[in-house]
Amino acid sequence: MAERFTTREIDVPTGSQEVVQDLTQQCGSFLRDVAEGRDGLLNVFTPHATAGVALLETGAGSDDDLLAALRDLLPADDRWRHRHGTPGHGRDHVLPALVPPHATLPVVRGELALGTWQSVCLVDTNVDNPERTVRLSFLG
Repeated sequence: MAERFTTREIDVPTGSQEVVQDLTQQCGSFLRDVAEGRDGLLNVFTPHATAGVALLETGAGSDDDLLAALRDLLPADDRWRHRHGTPGHGRDHVLPALVPPHATLPVVRGELALGTWQSVCLVDTNVDNPERTVRLSFLG
């Protein structure tokens, strides 16, 4: 069977607050449409300089803990040289060095092969940008 590379962009509303947005269902839906039961890789990428992609448990406090840890590591104050936008916005441009803008994940028999408590999440601390794009690409 020939390898097939398929890509879809999804819009993710993030609003005007820091957010960890679960994308696991959108990833699953994409794979149901394109993977056709095959093994392969799913690449999740956000083409933004101020957002990242993470795997973590959601709904049990880990998402809030991640945002709290990022606030501790990257305070929204005037220490940043990058100074446009909301005060402290320079920290948002450092975020992708800690939470990369991509993840490559295994797909087995057309389904995302995550651990029991793992979710695919967009991490966005930039309150100036309420709408994000995420690119999903499957290589079978």
